[in-house]
Amino acid sequence: MATADVTPSSHSSEIQETDRAATMKGDEFVDPGRPEKSLVSASYNLQLGDEDPTEEELHGPSALRRVSAPIPWAVYTVAFVELCERFSYYGTQVLYSNFVNHSLPQINGPPGSHHNTGAGGGSAQGVSGALGQGVQTANGINTFNTFWCYVIPLFSAYVADEYWGRYKTICWAIGFAIIGHIILVISAIPPVITNTSACFGVFMLGVIVMGFGTGGFKPNISALVVEQIPDVNLKVRTLPSGERVVIDPTITQSRIYHYFYLFINIGALIGQIGMAYAEKYVGFWLAYLLPTLMFLTTPLVMWWGRKRYRQSPPQGSVTSKAVRVFLYALRDRWHWNPIKFWKRSHDGTLWEAAKPSNIPPHLRPAWMTFDDAWVDEVRRGFAACAVFCYYPLYWVAYGQLTNNLTAQAGTMTLNGVPNDVVNNLDPFALIIFIPICDSFLYPGLRKMGIQFTAIKKITTGFMLAALAMVWSAVIQHYIYKKSPCGYDANNCYADDGSVIPAPINVWAQTGAYVLIALSEIFASITSLEYAYSKAPRNMRSLIQAISLFTNAISAAIAEALNPLSSDPLLVWNYGVFAVIAGVGGLLFIVQFWSLDKEEDALNNLPEGHVEADLKGAQGMLEAAEIGPVKG
Repeated sequence: MATADVTPSSHSSEIQETDRAATMKGDEFVDPGRPEKSLVSASYNLQLGDEDPTEEELHGPSALRRVSAPIPWAVYTVAFVELCERFSYYGTQVLYSNFVNHSLPQINGPPGSHHNTGAGGGSAQGVSGALGQGVQTANGINTFNTFWCYVIPLFSAYVADEYWGRYKTICWAIGFAIIGHIILVISAIPPVITNTSACFGVFMLGVIVMGFGTGGFKPNISALVVEQIPDVNLKVRTLPSGERVVIDPTITQSRIYHYFYLFINIGALIGQIGMAYAEKYVGFWLAYLLPTLMFLTTPLVMWWGRKRYRQSPPQGSVTSKAVRVFLYALRDRWHWNPIKFWKRSHDGTLWEAAKPSNIPPHLRPAWMTFDDAWVDEVRRGFAACAVFCYYPLYWVAYGQLTNNLTAQAGTMTLNGVPNDVVNNLDPFALIIFIPICDSFLYPGLRKMGIQFTAIKKITTGFMLAALAMVWSAVIQHYIYKKSPCGYDANNCYADDGSVIPAPINVWAQTGAYVLIALSEIFASITSLEYAYSKAPRNMRSLIQAISLFTNAISAAIAEALNPLSSDPLLVWNYGVFAVIAGVGGLLFIVQFWSLDKEEDALNNLPEGHVEADLKGAQGMLEAAEIGPVKG
């Protein structure tokens, strides 16, 4: 077996000493001399004695155990920034449904309600409101917000990969988000909220500006967090105990994204619960102000990390080169007959035709300034994009979480619980199940020799989302059956304006939220892993953005199906989304079963090299990766 390449360094002796002292804790290397810290993040792929694994060591009867690399402290600081951003985003988004759907409480409404702030007050069924536009408009605005927040990443990721880099793009996005938060606070202060037209205009401006911030933030923070771990392919290492193990980068990335997602949901849980109660008992102005204050901590953390974070620099027109490679590979395969075109482009030689080594030097285009390995990376990236094509069918089901299920809760017996606090069962369930999956389920499956690969996880997520929609449809059926207003349950009010609920406890929704949470672990988290691990190393923000863009496509689909989001069609609404997610999952596993068999080969590709056009970056870009600067 070949010995891994080692970069000469003044730290080499320290690395060798660390190797001798390394022990295992679960699936992670730790230093017994410093048990409170993981090993230096760069050391695991620089140690002498690391070897490339054989096929027998990877897939044979006595395949070696696969383990994670250590996770450095910088990862957790990036995750904290994401926690604050998700606190602010979900803490405000959870308010949109009631803010738009319901009217301001009457001046002489139930005790504890406040006409000037929109607070629903102290009655058990009191629901806060401001604009009074109804369920369908509220659902439409929520859908637009989702669409907007996931279209912007395509632009911000392009800018990050080619011009600014991830760090600078994130900082600008934070600035936009802060401005958006301030505008939302203004929309909810008493002089504005009581003027419905002015309130609506200011609110929509805040939603749009917030979208710029969120869209600029998401694809870049998702790549930056894993970027703190140096790239490495599968390597075999012998532990002091004598056991030989495979250091698997996909397990490392999976662990990081699972805990990254855990931080996301801690932020979402605290933000949503806290703001739902602030809205109900004080008013929307406080519920919009608190997320703003939380978000103002993020510039401080980013400033701290400006010289400490590993950052891949922008590399000019890499994206355009990737597109050119794809079109070049297709140049002799086009045909007016779609069947012939499919056969020509799926004969197994498509990408070989675009590799420089297969093209005589005098026939190579001037823009072909890359090696064969980079073409393989681009092929892998296009394969990831094909996988993401199915995700809109998952997200349309998931989108019911913040839209129709919140409205459904408002028609059930609340017993003093704000209707928009119930959907926090989703992040609460995630906080419980993510550590269970990371510490027990996945290691247990690996010990049993079961490779629960990304394609299998995603399929499982689709099916769980379909079951969640089935649960919601059954609940909606019984709401219509038991509501005093029958199939008009969303417009069932007493004379004082309070809601007359169906005699079904709101916690009956628990099953739907738990199923959605489990589906996120398998589908949503895996999409982050897949986008990062399959993207060319200099296009990671863009591939993350394409993954996120599937949310925007799902929002457009949901917008087309918006007429189902009102009485008396809500049972059909959930039923349709159940069928979409279930059928989508079946088609997905059928199409990508062959890709699933290539998982290790795709993850173990050598790093390619490309000379990008740096003119657009004004000569300030570097070709080498930027590491943390001490000081």
